[in-house]
Amino acid sequence: MIETPRSLGFSFPAEFEPQRAMWLSWPHKEASWPGKIEAIYPVYSEFIKLVARGQRVCINITNERMKAFAIHHLDRVGANLQQIDFFFHPTDDAWCRDHGPAFLINRKTKEKVVVDWGYNAWGDKYPPYDLDDVIPTLIAGKLNLPVFYPQIIMEGGSVEFNGKGTLLTTTSCLLNKNRNPGLTQAEIEKYLIEYYGVENILWLGDGIDGDDTDGHIDDLTRFVNADTVVTVIEDDASDKNYRPLKENLKTLSTMRLETGKQMNIVELPMPGKVVYEGQRLPASYANFYIANEGVIVPTFRDKLNDTKALDILQTCFPDRKVMGLDSTDLIWGLGSFHCLSQQEPAI
Repeated sequence: MIETPRSLGFSFPAEFEPQRAMWLSWPHKEASWPGKIEAIYPVYSEFIKLVARGQRVCINITNERMKAFAIHHLDRVGANLQQIDFFFHPTDDAWCRDHGPAFLINRKTKEKVVVDWGYNAWGDKYPPYDLDDVIPTLIAGKLNLPVFYPQIIMEGGSVEFNGKGTLLTTTSCLLNKNRNPGLTQAEIEKYLIEYYGVENILWLGDGIDGDDTDGHIDDLTRFVNADTVVTVIEDDASDKNYRPLKENLKTLSTMRLETGKQMNIVELPMPGKVVYEGQRLPASYANFYIANEGVIVPTFRDKLNDTKALDILQTCFPDRKVMGLDSTDLIWGLGSFHCLSQQEPAI
């Protein structure tokens, strides 16, 4: 019998549990933000500054020149460099949620391991991705952690956890033929159970308009505690997001947690449509990052809905400060704070 993380007592904690660090890959691929990459560094650095107040921030960089460039921008926003560690791990792109390691812990033995899923840049959309694909193993080597290799494609943004055994995902992404065409839904569930250490798999449907990941869950529905999710809704019936988000809300209401109970559902508005150079961008307040000392939420210069979303999320996180950061330039890369980051749990 092959030993898996689950068989050895490991599981993937919820993002709202204590973290040792946040992992990032410093943005450098101009094609990801064509004509706009310079505009993202101030808000990206501010994001790091806010998270570093309560935990380490670990950043993958290519060389000393990139490190100096990063320090320059971090200094400009007043980030605490004593809380930031740099690792010479060259990357193809910045989306560490998807190419970074999945950290699992054993709550009894206080051990930590890494799962290195296969990565193909969301269905081979943006080659090359060879450097990104090996990032989890490089990080595990630096941290002296064991590594498991499921040998299938999986992205961190496609899965969401309550830390008690339930995993949320979408059929539009995980069952897409550009990921693992040889696997059935039941076979994919088996991998999720064995390599994330969960027991209860819940499937939503389609993602939001403009999302090039084929429907990542982190733009749709997020756990804010073990039995509560926030889920985005669109009130404009003429918007392309109206129907799929209504369907997701309806599906959520029929779902059951690992305890057999219904989850609490908090509705989160969508921002007004964000369009740049004629392209609809996947702007969503659900793409927030839960840090030890705060929750960093993307905002989109929509005064009404930005405020409404921040107020709703503050009620969901009474023990953390909810902070909005303007993600209007960042979202031109088709992702925001959650897409760019991966948490490492504390043990």
